[in-house]
Amino acid sequence: MFGNDADLMLSLHRSHASELQADAARDRLARSLPRRHARGWLNRRRYAGRTVNGNR
Repeated sequence: MFGNDADLMLSLHRSHASELQADAARDRLARSLPRRHARGWLNRRRYAGRTVNGNR
């Protein structure tokens, strides 16, 4: 498959470089998307309007 060690090293370098590029692209995409809040349908800002002692 590989004629000599130089071909093997070049193939390893290219595959590693493509993995690094894919990781960088994934990180850029993750930073560009808005962060999702860990709120379910039950606690959707329901408690934000409460007063200090809990009475409304």
